[in-house]
Amino acid sequence: MRAETVRAGWAGTVWSGTVLGETARGGTAQAGTARGAEHEMAAPASAVPGRRAAGVAEGPPVEEHPCPVAVPSGTTCGYLLAPERRDVPNSRTIKVGYAVHRAPQASAQAADPVVYMSGGPGSASLQLTGFLSQMFPGRDVVVLEQRGGRYSEPRLSCPEIVRGVVDTLRTPGPASAETAPLVRQALACQSRLEGEHVDLRGYRTAEIASDIVDLRAALGYQRWYLFGVSYSTRPMLLAAARDPLGTRGVVLDSLLPAGARWYDESSAALTATMTKLGIAARFDAMVKALNAHPAAYETRDPLTRQRLTVQLNGDDAATILGEALHETDVIPIVPALVDGLASGRTELLQPLVDAAGDGLTSHEWGLYYAVQCQDQTPYNSFPDSRSPRLFTGVVDAAVCDAWDLPAARPEPDLLAPGASVTTASSDGTSIEGASSKEATSDGATSDGATSDGATSDGATSEEESSEGATPPILVLGGQYDPTTPPEDARQAVSAVPGAKFAEFAGVGHAVFLSSACSRQTIAAFLDDPAATARACDPGAAPYPIVRPGGLLLTSSAYRLSQSPIPLAVPAAFLLVSAVQLVAGLISLLRRRGGLSAIAGLAGVALCALSALSLSAIQDWTTLAIGVPHALAWYGLLALVSTGLSIVEAFRLNAAAARIVPVLTGLAFLAWLYGWLLT
Repeated sequence: MRAETVRAGWAGTVWSGTVLGETARGGTAQAGTARGAEHEMAAPASAVPGRRAAGVAEGPPVEEHPCPVAVPSGTTCGYLLAPERRDVPNSRTIKVGYAVHRAPQASAQAADPVVYMSGGPGSASLQLTGFLSQMFPGRDVVVLEQRGGRYSEPRLSCPEIVRGVVDTLRTPGPASAETAPLVRQALACQSRLEGEHVDLRGYRTAEIASDIVDLRAALGYQRWYLFGVSYSTRPMLLAAARDPLGTRGVVLDSLLPAGARWYDESSAALTATMTKLGIAARFDAMVKALNAHPAAYETRDPLTRQRLTVQLNGDDAATILGEALHETDVIPIVPALVDGLASGRTELLQPLVDAAGDGLTSHEWGLYYAVQCQDQTPYNSFPDSRSPRLFTGVVDAAVCDAWDLPAARPEPDLLAPGASVTTASSDGTSIEGASSKEATSDGATSDGATSDGATSDGATSEEESSEGATPPILVLGGQYDPTTPPEDARQAVSAVPGAKFAEFAGVGHAVFLSSACSRQTIAAFLDDPAATARACDPGAAPYPIVRPGGLLLTSSAYRLSQSPIPLAVPAAFLLVSAVQLVAGLISLLRRRGGLSAIAGLAGVALCALSALSLSAIQDWTTLAIGVPHALAWYGLLALVSTGLSIVEAFRLNAAAARIVPVLTGLAFLAWLYGWLLT
């Protein structure tokens, strides 16, 4: 249900530094939004190119607003003006942010638009506008924020809860026994929001779904595709059930079925994923070892950026690892990482700890808890017997108990028992399961088609024959996703005729952000929901799994990414070896001996072979926890180079400068075997 990382504590695993590079999530999002970095003023609603049918009344009001993030050219932004609570008369008006990227004029009439919302709850969406416009170049792309989100008003941030989480993690005991600071901060946040006249009962899935439906009417689109990921699959499914005539199809990435008890099932789901990776026993050993002896990690406070020390036990480490499995480039190293942690190499978790702390500022926690406390936690029992006892559930239960919001009434969506799906071809022709249209008193059918066979916008009734029926559904799941397991998604759609499910190998949560094949699959589905041919092979994993023993475990490479100063030693060794090689070759030409040339050649060869070994790594995140075993063997060349340099330096009448290769060689050997490979 979370697209980034632990919502209550550690969120948004973002690898940084020269060793780790960008994640697919951060990198692709940046790549998409970098185009057209200018912020544009949104056009009035009447200027936005929708497909409003003749005679259809204007939708809910919108207002123009400058785009708050970098967006590609052709994008306009604004706010949907919506009631904070639709169940309360005269409820105050709030602003829900959105962006519309218009397709090129030549293709705007040919393809239905697609509306996207991020998950969380509490994740921002607008920063993905450029990325999504590249995914769907021939369509209008509408990106909708969640009410209460970062680019909506009011913004339900809760830095108080972040402070409570950090304070809880400063001590080594189990989180379940140390929730008092968190509860105190959660109540402070709730009191502040209520003092700002925020009614938290208006921030729940049903209201978010209504925003989706209202935005379609406001923008004047006759119908569109709905695209949700993680948590947002829920409001998208609910919006489709409420607005069947306006829904062309639904794409659900990392589906969280409405009946899932996420908190109660999360520990078992994580253990099942570790079983898939073949490390269930080592995972259990790691949890037990760290629960008995918590480990200390120095990291940065996400609010003040000051250094602080956190104490993590086995349950905390399991939570961080579970959320790290969302990242496709992290998945391959988890088996080797868990094996190392179980063996006492607790320092190997440092990269995840550093990244997770930054994630605490990536969500609007007031919105997150408003939704969770009304829609999710009331339907879970939070058993104490589960193991590991994930930090997420402990914190969420504590906050929701403190906030004491009423449970939202469940509402059936498209995947409710008895729902049917109509599969349609790209021209709108119904393939199966089309529902009959009811004639209205003025001779028009309920989907806008007139009695003479033409729809209100000029399309024939054959082209619109699938309107009014349950729309086609595509569901995507990641093989190693412990948050929304693909098995649950497959079971949820198995009873829905015509629904399609695709599992993608080697990936985790939020599949479309890390899998090019999934993006091709989504685009092909939007072009023709009835097509059966695969756009690509979902069984091809992007990276091979690194098994225990497959790496020489070390945290030194990660430390180099934080401070490259120690790289001065191998750089000096390479430079001196190159000079030594050239000087030795010149000596050979003058028939003065060749030991110096051989010493230099050994040093240069070591650096070249090491570079080749590192370049063969497909997933650079691997270097966060280890390096190839070959580096230890290549180091023997440094021993040869240094030995030959010593012989040259202590020859009779040897120049004083010949001591330089000896010193750099000894320094390199100490650096390699005494620091890098330990």
